[in-house]
Amino acid sequence: MFTGFIPSSLSNLSLLENVVLDSNQFYGHIPRGLESLKVLQVLSIPNNNLHGSIPRELFSIPTIREIWLYSNRLDGPLPIEIGNAKQLEHLVLSSNNLSGVIPDTLGNCESIEEIELDQNFLSGSIPTSFGNMESLQVLNMSHNLLSGSIPKSIGSLKYLEQLDLSFNNLEGEVPEIGIFNNTTAIWIAGNRGLCGGATKLHLPVCTYRPPSSTKHLQSVVLKVVIPLACIVSLATGISVLLFWRKKHERKSMSLPSFGRNFPKVSFDDLSRATDGFSISNLIGRGRYSSVYKGRLLQYGDMVAVKVFSLQTRGAQKSFIAECKTLRNVRHRNLVPILTACSSIDSRGNDFKALVYQFMSQGDLHMMLYSNQDDENGSASIHIAFAQRLSIVVDVADAMEYVHHNNQGTIVHCDLKPSNILLDDSLTAHVGDFGLARFKVDCTISSSGDSIISSAINGTIGYVAPEYATGGEVSTFGDVYSFGIVLFEIFLRKRPTHDMFKDGLNIATFVDMNFPDRISEVVDQELLEYQNGLSHDTLVDMKEKEMECLRSVLNLDFAAQAIPL
Repeated sequence: MFTGFIPSSLSNLSLLENVVLDSNQFYGHIPRGLESLKVLQVLSIPNNNLHGSIPRELFSIPTIREIWLYSNRLDGPLPIEIGNAKQLEHLVLSSNNLSGVIPDTLGNCESIEEIELDQNFLSGSIPTSFGNMESLQVLNMSHNLLSGSIPKSIGSLKYLEQLDLSFNNLEGEVPEIGIFNNTTAIWIAGNRGLCGGATKLHLPVCTYRPPSSTKHLQSVVLKVVIPLACIVSLATGISVLLFWRKKHERKSMSLPSFGRNFPKVSFDDLSRATDGFSISNLIGRGRYSSVYKGRLLQYGDMVAVKVFSLQTRGAQKSFIAECKTLRNVRHRNLVPILTACSSIDSRGNDFKALVYQFMSQGDLHMMLYSNQDDENGSASIHIAFAQRLSIVVDVADAMEYVHHNNQGTIVHCDLKPSNILLDDSLTAHVGDFGLARFKVDCTISSSGDSIISSAINGTIGYVAPEYATGGEVSTFGDVYSFGIVLFEIFLRKRPTHDMFKDGLNIATFVDMNFPDRISEVVDQELLEYQNGLSHDTLVDMKEKEMECLRSVLNLDFAAQAIPL
């Protein structure tokens, strides 16, 4: 597994045809200058931690056929130059933070066979130019912010086999040509404004302004339309009855035991609670799941519904991992799991979700950085020293519990600020145990503290470096991650900050300045105090807090020194 920046010198390899860097821990931007790779055919860098925009120069390469950049943190709009890639066959940009409208020029990619733009923040309407992509076989734009109607031109694509437009803000009549007549090949759930379409879609009838009537038209309505509508309604009712009977039977068979007696909730319960999993209720998104806020009647309060993307490889195991990990543990500093749902959705597809107590203050990452203009800027949310220290203690309590509870050792494997949630009183709760056993084919050693693993996944900057070289997964790995989080809380700097490079990381940076210059490198907000206190009091408070901070950091250094 490789880590670090992708070198800009890559563009010097002018005869390079394939760049395949899948599932590593690369971060930073996609290097510029790719237009120098005149014969590049495949660019594949999925499952990394890249951010920034997609270089427009990429689409000026005349030979480019495949672009695979899913599961990163890429943002910004799709370049309008995308239409220049005449040989492009596969464009897969799922699970990023892309925004803006989809450029009409995408329809100029006449050779394209697969477009996957799902799980982003794309807005605006679907370009009618999509009807020009005659070779298109797969089109997935689900879980975005798209609006307007579905272009009829998509129905004219004779090779289109899969169309997923679910969970957007689309409205209007669903076309009834081409793929739209194959209800097993299209997904349009989660668009509350759609109507019409094939009968099997079970959408409401579109309402039209009635034309001027004549006696002949009234006769047709009375003699033909009304009887036909009755027949269709009867057939639909029978179909729905059979479908729900089948659904009930399947649901009864598929509900596993989660240890405690969780209240049972259905897909419909969760759909109603989240307004049909509306994009407006989306509060988080990861590789294997999306999290929605909602109000569940069984609890009468806000909840967080974590819906697993079962079409993503590994999501099923992630669901099982969280269930097994959390079914028998309870602690004030763990995010409380309320119930689980293993069922099928309205289309008969497998559906799995976990319901957690809603944390109103978001996560620690949001608190530290939500008001920054960029990742290296200064934040404006005030967090006092005592509050930061309290959060550190809360997280330490949670990790001590999962490492040493009487249910056995649990290794989190992905402790970071975005997995530390805050309630109304700013008490910290550790969540997201989806990697605790998913990426670990685990066997507990005789010591009870180590787990043998052939592969470990985590987040760049927080994962113990020994894991990258095949080291055993252990509780010490969580201790390492905890130490990085502690440094980040008091420095208010990400471990992936631009300043940390060429062998310098956040831990060595603190070590270089410890103890004498520690007040110069911590978040300067810690040194600011409200007016109204005497000079002597301010000096005394500052000295005591810095002394306390030095003690905390000294303990952190001791923990970081533990070998894995």
